[in-house]
Amino acid sequence: MQVKIKHEQIGQAIDLLFHLSLKGKQSRHRTTFIKKLTERLHEVEGQRNDLAKEHSFLDEEGNPKMLDNGKRYDIKDMEAFQKDVQELYEEELVLEGGDNQRMLTTVKEVLLNSDESYSGKKALTYDYLCEQFEEADLS
Repeated sequence: MQVKIKHEQIGQAIDLLFHLSLKGKQSRHRTTFIKKLTERLHEVEGQRNDLAKEHSFLDEEGNPKMLDNGKRYDIKDMEAFQKDVQELYEEELVLEGGDNQRMLTTVKEVLLNSDESYSGKKALTYDYLCEQFEEADLS
């Protein structure tokens, strides 16, 4: 089984999974899955930060210029920056079987057999995750 999650969906996936009420193996495997998602989320945030620095004006010392008392970078070309960020967010985290097989199978069962009610963004995230796990079975 190979599950692919777009970078732009990772934060919402973590939030949805975190709030499920689970016990035993399901809870342990969910936690392992969340840890893997969180690790990638931190990597993506770091890469986005690197892109911001790369697209920023530099000060006399070669450091990125900051605005709003150091809260955001002074971006040279916002359109180019946003294009690069969107490209980053379109990339995927790929989790494959092997050591992850049992965890992926458990998380899939939890999602597909969930009795939870979702609305709004959570409903979209739930649908996205179910689709990704269903597609994993087809590949």
